[in-house]
Amino acid sequence: MVFPTLLCTLLAALGGVQAVTVYGQTPIATPTSLAAGTSYTGLAAYDTRVLDPPPLPDPRPPSQFVIQLPQAASNVQGLSIPLSGAFYGFSVEMSVTTQVIGLNGSFIHPPFLNLMSLVAERAGRVLVRVGGNTQDFARMVDVLEDGKAIEKQKVNTNNPTQTPGLLYTTEILYLLSNISALVNVNWYLGVPLNDSANLALDIVEWGERILGDSLLGFQVGNEPDLYQRHGHRDIGYGPFDYFGEFGDVIAGIKALNVPVTNNLIGPSLATGDWYPEDVWNTGFIPAYADTLGALTVEHYPDDNCAALYEGFGEPVDPQKEFARYLNHTAGQDIVRIYLNSTQIAQEAKKPFIMFETNSASCGGFPGISTSFGAALWALDYGLTMAYSNFSHALLHVGGQNVYYNPFTAVPTNQSSFHEWTVGPIFYSVLAVAETLGSSNNSRILDLQQNAGNIFTPGYAVYENDNLARLALINFMTDSSGASDYTATVSIGGGQSGQPNGTPASVKVKYLVAPSVGDKWNVTWGGQSLGGQFEADGRLKGELKIETVPCDQQANTCQIKVPAPGFALVFMTEEAMRESEPASTATFATTAITKAKNTVTIDEAVLATSNGNKGMQGRYGSTSAGSSAAPRTAGAYPGAAVLLAVLAGAEVIRRAVSRQL
Repeated sequence: MVFPTLLCTLLAALGGVQAVTVYGQTPIATPTSLAAGTSYTGLAAYDTRVLDPPPLPDPRPPSQFVIQLPQAASNVQGLSIPLSGAFYGFSVEMSVTTQVIGLNGSFIHPPFLNLMSLVAERAGRVLVRVGGNTQDFARMVDVLEDGKAIEKQKVNTNNPTQTPGLLYTTEILYLLSNISALVNVNWYLGVPLNDSANLALDIVEWGERILGDSLLGFQVGNEPDLYQRHGHRDIGYGPFDYFGEFGDVIAGIKALNVPVTNNLIGPSLATGDWYPEDVWNTGFIPAYADTLGALTVEHYPDDNCAALYEGFGEPVDPQKEFARYLNHTAGQDIVRIYLNSTQIAQEAKKPFIMFETNSASCGGFPGISTSFGAALWALDYGLTMAYSNFSHALLHVGGQNVYYNPFTAVPTNQSSFHEWTVGPIFYSVLAVAETLGSSNNSRILDLQQNAGNIFTPGYAVYENDNLARLALINFMTDSSGASDYTATVSIGGGQSGQPNGTPASVKVKYLVAPSVGDKWNVTWGGQSLGGQFEADGRLKGELKIETVPCDQQANTCQIKVPAPGFALVFMTEEAMRESEPASTATFATTAITKAKNTVTIDEAVLATSNGNKGMQGRYGSTSAGSSAAPRTAGAYPGAAVLLAVLAGAEVIRRAVSRQL
């Protein structure tokens, strides 16, 4: 039974509820391995292929080196713009919303809530975009057969963008709103541009109405530089055409008289057939400055399209490709083409966001995208973007037919005995959040340590103008320990002309696995989210943060970084408090999807808070397979978010809520 006091408190604090259906999973399962000589033929997200680590570099980098840093940010040149711990967020392909997030406003997947809670408690909030290629072909309808919230139409199986026509109802928006009522998740949505002559702006009108303050903005078109290539525009379509269509969307939105009109996002180029400068040169930014909420791009470092579709040449061998991801230049090469644009964004006082990215387009690579190596790559890539003055970056999440997912829902027909699968790359999101902290005032520096060696990159984070954390990476794999490195850190002193500032001790948290090829033996601070089909979104195990004594007389701290691994060094107790959550809200997953465990709460008791609207004229159902009746404007079926509490969930709320 849930503690009565806690339940009453939550009921009073959260949005309104009509009917809450409790869903979840009772797992547990053991992943199977492939027999020798056999090939995996199942869903990509569960591919068990493990790659060998690349050979060690020859010569190997020095295993001992010094990092000398000033204590005060005022003595450091080249620091980034102020950054948020919510730097990494997620981009969920719109067509898999019900698979990943929840089925409707009364059915939220508890593991998704748990995963978002892990990030929010470290970063203050989570940024999630629902969109992608499928958003451009999405249309809102009043109702779908069998109460569905979303439905795909036919797919051209030889189209690399996999863009089926998509029908959805407002249930999708109620779903997102209800999540935000419990976990501080903020949302980006997308305006479809497949038919610019007949704009479908329902998502703007209803998105503003239903999501309220949890709505961040609307992406206008997805990868318009690829429209012509993919047959979505006539030959000759170019940046000036997109400029005009963006203006048409602005005019259409203004005609709706929605309350917010300065939250549009673009141009979201794939940097395939155009460069960002091609759009900037149209006068895009000054022309639309009053309506632009952020400037965005999308990019993947490689693609696996040849393995899936005709006409893309020979498929890439993941084993040969693996080494390209495992050094500091991997992130630098992606970011380099955007450095001019990040400067332009600063001058325009607009955030610059990597709106969609991951290890490779067309679903990622088997063995690479699902590896600990991908986690180290994403960690270094994220911090490189942060240092290069990106404001945020969103890791893409697809369905069960892709490799690169940070997390993957269990197939529906296995939900009574399996749980979710969390990929190693999700740990990167947690690590970046803790590296930057929750103050929203962190600035980062690429140290170019160890004489700029590409296998041993590192970063310093200054928070509130003082040195707060170090982030040290080792891309090599060497079980002998010979490729571990020790960084000797000195604060001030020496030839710096500043007093010694090295503390008596520091705290160190490690992200480690036995090999860069490993999939499941990944731990962050000694904790794990579990292996294949073993994740409910909650960290398991005892948290381990090491205390490393320093030599204040010598003004040095020696930090060891294993091969492979990542070390997050907290230079002060305050720096650790800004990163480490005191507690995390968790949501139990004890109900079974085949059961009809439901709880109904009188809507008069629970009024919504999210949009300042009441529940008048709202109807709902707790029966499996049935749907809510058509909903009136401004009404919110709020606290489906209570599903875990009402199922007997353990809910632990932090005393102080962090807000950005």
